Amino acid sequence: MNVERFRGKSAFVTGAGSGIGEAVARALHREGARVTIADLSPDRAQAVANELGDERALAVALDVRDEPAVRHVLPDDLDVLVNVAGIGSTTSAPETSLEIWEDVFAVNSRGTFLTCKYAIPSMIERGGGAIVNMASIAGIVGLRNRAAYCASKGAVIAFTRALAVDHVAEGIRVNAVCPGTVDSPWVQRLVAEAGESIDALRARQPMGRLGKPEEIAEAVLYLASDAAAFMTGSVLTIDGGLTAV
Repeated sequence: MNVERFRGKSAFVTGAGSGIGEAVARALHREGARVTIADLSPDRAQAVANELGDERALAVALDVRDEPAVRHVLPDDLDVLVNVAGIGSTTSAPETSLEIWEDVFAVNSRGTFLTCKYAIPSMIERGGGAIVNMASIAGIVGLRNRAAYCASKGAVIAFTRALAVDHVAEGIRVNAVCPGTVDSPWVQRLVAEAGESIDALRARQPMGRLGKPEEIAEAVLYLASDAAAFMTGSVLTIDGGLTAV
């Protein structure tokens, strides 16, 4: 049953042109939200908006590394911000160039910082809001050949907790989701770059399968909804049991 937990709410999702971000945008729209679908690729963002097919879906092109662009595109009536945009790395520290290190941090960490920086003032004016940041189990445990990625997602977790403490009195809740390996175009690209096996990624998770973008989206909806009203600064792990081993 469609409970429409977000009817009348305004939501903004980065990285929403594919994978987890797209699943989040679709789920928020399904439950009544007006959703801004932000993606580095305007074509991907517009394709999602076109499929949703009504005035509650707006596509925008956004490079989350670009401070003026972030400041310009965020709506003034924002209730829910979900930061999904991210990139990965497939090297150990000695093999990681400074350019790759800085680019991974620019998207994963700085991008999350910038959207929060410019979303929070309008949320304060409206009496509160909910922010969900997409971290990763890589921010909790070490993964081989993911040095920059692990470090950047660890930063997202720490930043989430800092925001939660800073803005709890203003009615803003900030939480993070830490997915394990999810069957998405993003993971497929990383696997191709690193020459890894999808079967090996499935096997390392006790459930023996990859996560689904829709499963992560459901967790995001919970954290963004009133059902999670007593949660802030929390880090929700959804990894098929990987970090339990």
